[in-house]
Amino acid sequence: MALEFEKPIEELEAKIAELEGFAASSGVDLSGELQVLRERLAQLKHETFSNLSRWERVQLARAPGRPTTLDVIQAIMTDFVELSGDRTFGEDAAMVGGLARFEGSTVVVVGHQKGRDTKENIRRNFAMPHPEGYRKAMRLMDLADRFGRPFIAFIDTPGAYPGVSAEERGQAWIIAQSIQRMGRLRVPAIAVVLGEGGSGGALAIGVGNRVLIMENAWYSVISPESCAAILWRDAREAPKAAEALKLTAADLLALGVVDRVIPEPDGGAHRNPKAALDHLRAALSQTLAELAPLGPEALLEDRYRRFRGLGRFEEG
Repeated sequence: MALEFEKPIEELEAKIAELEGFAASSGVDLSGELQVLRERLAQLKHETFSNLSRWERVQLARAPGRPTTLDVIQAIMTDFVELSGDRTFGEDAAMVGGLARFEGSTVVVVGHQKGRDTKENIRRNFAMPHPEGYRKAMRLMDLADRFGRPFIAFIDTPGAYPGVSAEERGQAWIIAQSIQRMGRLRVPAIAVVLGEGGSGGALAIGVGNRVLIMENAWYSVISPESCAAILWRDAREAPKAAEALKLTAADLLALGVVDRVIPEPDGGAHRNPKAALDHLRAALSQTLAELAPLGPEALLEDRYRRFRGLGRFEEG
């Protein structure tokens, strides 16, 4: 289903497809008309996607068909062995992870997992982990340290699950523990924001030596809807909140919150997942190569300096 600002593009694409079908079935030469429409489509796409508002980018980050953590692992990694459970309470399908090979080297990978339909989203709890999901992530961090393998985290969550069951099991405490544990990793750690990066639920696996973000992803202390509900008591003010939060990839790069923006094809990653994943593969490869020469102590110091440097200001 097209987003509101994508509808003119979808209508023009449908018109082109209709004319192509008519030309093929009737034998009428419509190449001139089709060329004009294709040029108009290219221009419309450029105008639309080069001038997106922050709220429109939030919508793209949530678009159905956007690559999920498991999509990324299956596309750019091999020999993935998923590990389940936290060895304390149970399994959390909202967080996935395990061992995989990336460009010939073994890595430990973890990430939030959204569903492709309503049934799977319910099973995955809409990518909102309970405490056991973060304990699973910490278990994998321990594994990365034990075997000296790079740790890669894929972030895509509206936030940690805020329900009673999660609070009963210590949600806030376990998120703090996860942040602390990732900060102590003695191996290269990379965090990639694939779509949504909501609050502590994202930061819990976001303490990387390098933080990368997809071009149309967002990363913020709160979602626009929740922010609007608090400030204006109306979630419909989400577009205004998105502008105030400065949560897009370009904003975050300018603020130094992220280190690199991974480009997406025109229309977003959901329109051309292969092209988006090719860019992601290249960015991961280059980032791992940058961190490879650093030893355990240097990696700790690098990560410490990176996060201590956030939020700098000058007094006027």
